[in-house]
Amino acid sequence: MSTGTRAAPGRSSAQPVLRRLIVFTLLFALVLIGAGGLTGLLGRALNAGDVLVADDVTGLARSLAFTLVGGPLAALLWWATWRRVESERSSTAWGLYVAGIYAVSLITAATALLGTTASLIGGDPERWSSGLARGLVWTGVLLWHHWMWRHRTRGPLALRDLPRVGGYVFGLVLAVGGAYSALAGLFGAAVEGSASAGAIGVPWWRASLSALVWAAGGTGLWFAYWVRGGGRHLRTALSNVALVLLGVFGAGLLTLGGLGTVLFVLLRLAFDRTDPLPALLDPLAPALAAAGIGAPVWVYHLRAAATRAEGTALAGRLVTSGVSLAAAAAGVGVIVNALLASLASPVVGADPRTLLLGGISSLAVGGPVWWSAWRPTAAPGTGERSRRRVYLVAVFGISALVALITLLVLGYLIFEFLLADVGGAALIERVRAPLGLLLATGGTAAYHFSVWRQDRAAGGNAPADRRAIGSVILVAGAGAAAEPLAELIGGITGAGVTLWRRADPAPDAAVPSAEDLARALDGVVGERVLVIVGAGRGIQVIPLAG
Repeated sequence: MSTGTRAAPGRSSAQPVLRRLIVFTLLFALVLIGAGGLTGLLGRALNAGDVLVADDVTGLARSLAFTLVGGPLAALLWWATWRRVESERSSTAWGLYVAGIYAVSLITAATALLGTTASLIGGDPERWSSGLARGLVWTGVLLWHHWMWRHRTRGPLALRDLPRVGGYVFGLVLAVGGAYSALAGLFGAAVEGSASAGAIGVPWWRASLSALVWAAGGTGLWFAYWVRGGGRHLRTALSNVALVLLGVFGAGLLTLGGLGTVLFVLLRLAFDRTDPLPALLDPLAPALAAAGIGAPVWVYHLRAAATRAEGTALAGRLVTSGVSLAAAAAGVGVIVNALLASLASPVVGADPRTLLLGGISSLAVGGPVWWSAWRPTAAPGTGERSRRRVYLVAVFGISALVALITLLVLGYLIFEFLLADVGGAALIERVRAPLGLLLATGGTAAYHFSVWRQDRAAGGNAPADRRAIGSVILVAGAGAAAEPLAELIGGITGAGVTLWRRADPAPDAAVPSAEDLARALDGVVGERVLVIVGAGRGIQVIPLAG
């Protein structure tokens, strides 16, 4: 079997790579130039009340040059490239070009159209023509490259899933941001109505309605790429990373931050009325919006991660544990800070109640979530122990580094106090903040170091996992059946799968069932395993050395 072609004598193998890089970079730039020029001309045409040239001769000349020079050059270069791209569709340069211009056109078109609609609804109709023109032109560029991306015989094979992943990530960001702004405006109006007699000015619902436009547009994009486009069925490394980072880590931060702030406001209303009521209620509306939007997004993606390979499900749990651990540790540090401040308050004159309530809020929100995600009383399995070592080392390293820096700061403050001979209460006031941080980070580092040692000792005594596979290299045909194979193997082994497509014209074999793949992979051990499917030989599984 051959997975590549031998370079002709006297011809450098780097020459085709360099040629593709230059050609696709030029094509990328020319498409941007042509689209920019066409946007300017269409914006002037839509402004029916303005003279076409007016006083902006320079802008008109630039738009004409970009359109009439850059546009034809882009079309000519694309035509020449499209004729031969079928033999180069597996090149990384082709995949990068399609993914890059797809992302630019999607972001530009969506933001322009949604921004124009939101501004019209919000009572700001100025410069609507430029936004509409930009949206229409870049929508055309998006549809053009969507057709190329999905082409049966010339669509890119490298980075093929990048537009789909980027599409649902961008849609989710727009949906969450728009929904957060809309809810914050709604809750803000309700809170202000309960705290004051009313307000005079622009109606509050205009901003919320404009934000709903962004939320609806982002939801539509997310649905198109995640549900209809099949993004939820992807099991590639890129899709798993996007799921964990955005859906679990990002939404977790949003949710815990919102819940902690809501609890803090409620505790202040009950025990700390030192500030006026409007000042106390001011952070409540955005916090409610953050918790109300972040929580369902967080729970949904945690469940989605749980349905994937064991490594992805565990990554979701560990990320949740890390986010909640940071909140709980910060709460402990702030509580220690507040308790020390209460000793110095008779001299300094400060009331530590606000600080204490903030620490209690952070600990009350982060602690239970950390306990539920980390499960300190449950015995982890052998596979979980081996996979969570990186997390333990990372948490220990970060906590130890922060504790070391805090210890240096604490030592500096103590020596400065001794040399300056300041009053006794001033020492507590100076060291209470770093001391609280030191206790929190030092305790976190010590706990995770002890867990790491326990896992290491248990891993040395436990029998080896006979099904442990580090990574899989799948060699399959060039057809569409290769991607389901990669997803099946990733789900069975829990390992990352790298897909290599055959260069020879061997016909695609039927997709094996999950049972056949599990049977072929049963008992296989190796850091890297080669799986070959097709060519009438069934499934070949070969552990690789080194």
